Amino acid sequence: MSKDKTMDEIISFAKSKGFVFQGSEIYGGMAGVYDYGPRGVELLNNIKSSWWRATVQLKPDYYGLDSAMFKDPRVWEASGHTGSFSDPMAECKDCNTRLRVDKALEKVDVEADEKMSEEEINKLFSEHKSKIKCTKCGGSNFSEVKAFNLLVQSNLGDFTGKGDNPVYLPGEACQGIYLNFKNIVDSMHPKIPFGVAQINKAFRNEISPRNFLFRTREFEQADTQYFVRPNENKDAYERIKHERWDWYVNDLGINPENLRWSQHGNLVFYAQDAWDIEYNYPTYGFDEVEGVHDRGDYDLTQHSKCSGVDLSYVDQESKEKFVPWVLETSAGLGRIFLAVLSDAYDIDMLDGKERRVLRLAKDLAPVRVAILPLLKNKPELVEKAKEVFNTLNKLMVCEYADTGTVGKRYRKQDEIGTPNCITIDFDTLEDNTVTLRDRDTGEQNRVRVEELASVLA
Repeated sequence: MSKDKTMDEIISFAKSKGFVFQGSEIYGGMAGVYDYGPRGVELLNNIKSSWWRATVQLKPDYYGLDSAMFKDPRVWEASGHTGSFSDPMAECKDCNTRLRVDKALEKVDVEADEKMSEEEINKLFSEHKSKIKCTKCGGSNFSEVKAFNLLVQSNLGDFTGKGDNPVYLPGEACQGIYLNFKNIVDSMHPKIPFGVAQINKAFRNEISPRNFLFRTREFEQADTQYFVRPNENKDAYERIKHERWDWYVNDLGINPENLRWSQHGNLVFYAQDAWDIEYNYPTYGFDEVEGVHDRGDYDLTQHSKCSGVDLSYVDQESKEKFVPWVLETSAGLGRIFLAVLSDAYDIDMLDGKERRVLRLAKDLAPVRVAILPLLKNKPELVEKAKEVFNTLNKLMVCEYADTGTVGKRYRKQDEIGTPNCITIDFDTLEDNTVTLRDRDTGEQNRVRVEELASVLA
């Protein structure tokens, strides 16, 4: 196992193997924007499928949703985003580089409480800014601290250009679930408790996007909202926490030693409890991949007040009417992707030679199995290899590889995380068996062609 892998190493690997590219790279790149390449989009889709399977398809009391990104501007007023969704920002007077003040203070061992007023954080920043350096020019000549709203504004439907009624891209994905609570109750008639799950995009006008995929301006969130009766939250909350941890370890195959729970010290006024699952990223250290929050009845109550629509739940048997409490899970898929990639990346020794290998869980691998003819200039081997490829490719993602020696082809597949390779050789033509190789151990076994599907499954 690599003990000294760095995030720079992971980032370089991700680009070279087609997992992640810088957004608009040929124009110099955009900060905080990334594109998932051919290998990356397969891995990301497999992570999404795993999440959806575990969260929706295997649970009879959860319903799926895909809400529109554009929402009535009043949604963001009700949720508090237009008024308080901001970060403290200062600007370098010498080169105009923007600085996120709370993070800059952390680097000099000064903690800025998120509940601080603008005046209080300005005072704290003034006391310590001589120790803080601009990331571009190295100076310490900063402006006063201002609150910088993170919502990304759109001109959707604004034909005047005046921006009198601004529309925003979503600052978080979960609001669509609250907006559709009544629709789901009226159409699906769920018995409480029940949950709603969604994967959707979110956008934030980050002052200083950083740490590769960890903090970006465009990202996807996988969210659930579980609706329970008032004061019946505790047992369900603990169960959800256990389920979320188990998914990272059992489904994604992440080493539990690289995960930990972290409880929020300062809760927002409506929260009952809040915990984060954190992953130990190379170079960056432990940081959040998913939050699990006990939110009380705040969200549905707010949208009821601001929309004028009653979002209460009526129990059809007892006729009891109440506003449900909400237990939320919210995961950043880019952060999960980076955790999976970091955890799987390894350099080891196999057959006396050093190799780079991506030990992805089999269901996550971009390529499930690679088909290799021993020699590409032997038509009978190529024909048989393509026959095996065409059969298996209907059942799982396969790759046909015929360039280089078999040993080099094995190593290339190891690098992208392919769990198994199948080699078609001259014995195959005689007895219809192939060599099935395991990525992690390098072990090779002969398997009959007609048994490959069941063996791989």
